Amino acid sequence: MGRVIRMIILILIGFYFFFGAYKDYDWFFTSYKLRRAVEQIGRKNARIMYMIGGIVMMIIGVVLLFV
Repeated sequence: MGRVIRMIILILIGFYFFFGAYKDYDWFFTSYKLRRAVEQIGRKNARIMYMIGGIVMMIIGVVLLFV
């Protein structure tokens, strides 16, 4: 049961990353840790990177949930 909860949390975190980057929320990109990525690679590239990362996290969570 604990494994299922961890995979659901992983899916939710992936969704959070994807949705925050997709909608281009200022509160998402001005957070302490994301601000550094935006400064180094630019906001557009950071959006793409976090959308891809969110999708990967969701896919990993779904695959491991059903394996």
